[in-house]
Amino acid sequence: MTPASDSEPTSEPSSAAVSDVDGRLRAVFAEAAHDITPNPLPLAAVRRRGRAHRRRRAVTLAALAVLSVSGAATVAELSLSAPRTDDRAAPAPPGPSASLPAAPGAPATAVTGRAGAPPVTEVRVVRPGQRVDAGRGWTVWLTAEGKHWTGADGYENSRSVTDGNIDTAVPGISYQSEGDGTGTFHSGLYYGTRSVGRVELREEDGRTVPAELLELPGRPGWGVWYVYTPAALGAGSPDRGTADLNLYDRAGGRIAELPGIRGNR
Repeated sequence: MTPASDSEPTSEPSSAAVSDVDGRLRAVFAEAAHDITPNPLPLAAVRRRGRAHRRRRAVTLAALAVLSVSGAATVAELSLSAPRTDDRAAPAPPGPSASLPAAPGAPATAVTGRAGAPPVTEVRVVRPGQRVDAGRGWTVWLTAEGKHWTGADGYENSRSVTDGNIDTAVPGISYQSEGDGTGTFHSGLYYGTRSVGRVELREEDGRTVPAELLELPGRPGWGVWYVYTPAALGAGSPDRGTADLNLYDRAGGRIAELPGIRGNR
């Protein structure tokens, strides 16, 4: 006979028993779950967060677009304002350039704009009756009736634009002069143009002297020119020589002339 041992080995639970236990646990958990009421789904909060996210994304994209455009504009500005790298002279801007006023009695300085453009004398606009110091003791002023002037001796003279002797609808020019052995004060009217460019005396020896130009406000279509020259046309005698008087528009075209004038005419 085989002797009995002090303890007997414990047998492992069968798979059927484990399955039965799992089934009972599932039933207990399912019954407990039926007694729990879940919280409602926060749909409104989800929607708000979604909208906020979309807004932040749109703002970010817009900011990036603005930065891109600003960067392109900066590049364009830098390219437009970049300094010239060659040593050629830059072209002068169109139109007449500014000039300093001439000293009283000094000949007017015709100014030029871009290369090849005709010289242009800027018109000085004066008030009716305003005295203009023409130098060498001469004074000139304008009224609605025409030109007025006086010399160092105080004698006053005038040239009318309303007496019917000139046609201000047609370009023209008039001439008066007074002087002595030291020089001559030349002056006159120009008229029939609102685009006066310059008035010039061309002396017999070929010298060209530009005149000063005066007008009343409002571009009335006429004005006064004057210039002082040394003795070449001083006393008006034949041996003093002659000169041509020319009126030009701003494009450089000659629109009126008085050839062969003499002093004291």
